[in-house]
Amino acid sequence: MTVHLVKLCVGADDIADLAGWQAERLAEKKKLKQPQVLAHVTRMTPKRADELLAGGSLYWVMKGVIRCRQKLIGIEPFTDNEGIGRCRLVLDNEIVPTRRQERRPFQGWRYLAAKDAPPDVEKGEAEDDMPEEMRRELEELGLI
Repeated sequence: MTVHLVKLCVGADDIADLAGWQAERLAEKKKLKQPQVLAHVTRMTPKRADELLAGGSLYWVMKGVIRCRQKLIGIEPFTDNEGIGRCRLVLDNEIVPTRRQERRPFQGWRYLAAKDAPPDVEKGEAEDDMPEEMRRELEELGLI
């Protein structure tokens, strides 16, 4: 059974911001002759690693809305230089836009059942950058 993670993407306003930050990080790793691997470090190690690695993704929340996902390809617990246990969530380089799904603020990450995950934006379907306030108002009116 597949399960996903959902996490706040602090500092990124949209998918382009996330992609730019990740591209910079990969370029920095290349310059330092380090492996070209994208990873997000978190404090807690997921206990449901087998379910996550069976096709799970990390869904990114930006400004209170799930906007995209990246497939999880590895989970690597480690101890940092200060002796604190951490976990490296290894991500696929492809950022997949998803349908928007609102999320309240939270700390850390949360499990997300596959049945509750927003679907991907279909190829050729427009992923607009309409202001959130306008989008919410139009959704409340039933216009989108």
